[in-house]
Parts: sequence; structure tokens; C-alpha cells
Amino acid sequence: MSPSTRGALCGLAAAALFGLSAPLSKPLLAQVQPLTLAGLLYLGGGLALSVASLLRRRTSEAPLRRTDIPVLAVLIVAGGMVGPVLMLLALQRSSASAISLLLNLEGPFTLMLAALAFHEHVGWRGVASLLAVLAGAVVLALPQGPVVLPLGGALCAAAACLAWGLDNNLTRTLSLRDPLQLVRAKTLGAGTCMLLLAAVVGQSLPSPKSILFALVLGAASYGTSILLDAYALRLLGAAREAAYFATAPFLGALGAVVLLREPLSPGMLLAGACMAFGVWLLLSERHGHLHTHEAVAHEHQHVHDAHHQHAHAAPFHEPHSHPHQHLQLTHDHPHVPDAHHHHRH
Repeated sequence: MSPSTRGALCGLAAAALFGLSAPLSKPLLAQVQPLTLAGLLYLGGGLALSVASLLRRRTSEAPLRRTDIPVLAVLIVAGGMVGPVLMLLALQRSSASAISLLLNLEGPFTLMLAALAFHEHVGWRGVASLLAVLAGAVVLALPQGPVVLPLGGALCAAAACLAWGLDNNLTRTLSLRDPLQLVRAKTLGAGTCMLLLAAVVGQSLPSPKSILFALVLGAASYGTSILLDAYALRLLGAAREAAYFATAPFLGALGAVVLLREPLSPGMLLAGACMAFGVWLLLSERHGHLHTHEAVAHEHQHVHDAHHQHAHAAPFHEPHSHPHQHLQLTHDHPHVPDAHHHHRH
């Protein structure tokens, strides 16, 4: 299976798990305050990944380093605290189906930051995708009969998407590290910090039944989903990963209609069609040209393919991880902006 196909499958699976978190979190907000609920969801993800880490066999992935701590801290604050709390505040003010669709803004924000701040190549399809998804968000924000999206809910959802867009791009910079170790540290850190903050501001824990449901939901929709998304970021780059993950709100909106019996208005269908078109533009993209890899030294899990032709002093097994250097290489093949293809165009 090609890296692009594996990345697509990881991204779609991550989207499916996360997309259902909005409609399933909505009923919990009647019993659990947003800060406490966000902490429990992330703690559930962290605990599940801790168990997985204990059960898995020895890994050849590159471990986290002390130099990664500053970026990891920003990930915990932006993606693990600010984003989830804002999303839950949005859910308090609006319907789950409307917020689920509006969360499609995470894709354009991720793409915009990838291009402007992290120098990831985005062609005309990326720009057209951004415009299509934004058009859907505008349609969604208009009054639509029984479904109205208040300004406060829309702003909270948009701000959450911006925080997650930053989180996606920073996670991509660490995606060559062990994804399980990375996501476990992020979810445990975010969950612990939010629960401590909830206690400081006087929020109490809910019933044991609500705690258990939140932890189980967090294990799937946050822990497992974020882990799969980290692999997608490694294999596809932040902009393309955003296209696959943008399917999450469609699944969330569908889940809200089926599980919560929320109304499905014509405006929501039109918004969904605009967003689906934007997602398709990136999914159908094909990119290949003559390009040059500059010399670079880094560490990550790899096999000896066209991009890894270095010598070893002793026998080795594949895949393996160690610090290694890439010499300058010029060739032509289809590619995506993964860790080895962040070149200028």
C-alpha cells in the first residue's frame, strides 16, 4: 500500500471517530460543564493510549526529545485545551448539526497556515477548496427556519478551528517522532491541565456514569482519532490531511440528525454540498514534477527506499530509526508534502 493511500485511510478513520464526538458530547453538556468535559475527553484518550503503549511490542519509532517540549506545550494549550473548550461552548449555544458542519473551517485554517506560515505548497485546487468550504460556512451561518446559528456559537466554533489548524501544523513538525508517544503526552497533558483548571474555577465532577461515558468517548474520538491523524500528517502533510479530516463534520452532522433527531434544513444540505465539493478538489489532486531535496539531517523510522540510501556499520532490520543524513537529490515522481517534500515551487 502506498504512503498516500495509508495516509488517506488514517485520515478518514480519524475523521469518522472524531466526527461523532460532537453529537455524542451534546447530551453530556446537560450534566457536565464544558471545561470538565473537555478534560475528561482528553484524559480518556490519554489513558487509552497509555494502555496501548504498555501492550505494544518494542517500537522502532524515534522517541520524543527534550528539544520537542516547547512545541509539545503549544500543542497541549492550542489543540488540547483552547480548541476543545471553544467547541463545547459553541455546542452549548447552537445545534450539534450546525456546529458539526461549521467545524469544516478547520480544513481551510490548516491549509492557510500550512501555506503562509509553514511554507507548504498549495496549488489552485487548495485555494478553490478553501473558497468552497468558506462558502458552505457562510450558507450555514444564515438563518434557516428552525435551525439558527447564533453569532456567539459561530465565533466559538471558528476560533476552535483556528486553534486546531495551528495544532495540525505543529503536529506535522513532530510527526516523525513516535506518534503514540506524542499523542499520549498531548492528551494526558491537556486532560490533566483542564481538570485542574476546572477544579480551580469551582467546577465539580459529574456522576460516575457520566465520567465513564466521557472517558470511553474520549478514548475513541480523541485518543484513537488523534493518533490516526498524526500518522496522516506524517504521510500527507498538513494541507492534504485537512482535506481528509474535513469529512468529520459531515459525519457529525449526520450523527446529530440520526441520534439527536435534529432537523435537516435545505440550507444545511446546500452548505454540505459546497463543503463536499471543496473536499473533493483536494482528494482528486495529483502532483508530480522534477524537484530537488536539499541536504538534511534528522531522525525517524524509515526503510532504505529512494530517499534513504545511507550505509550502516552493522547488520540492521527494517524499519528502523536512527539519526541519519540525506544528501542532495534531484528526481521526478508523484508526491505530497510529507516530511521529505517541503520544497519550494
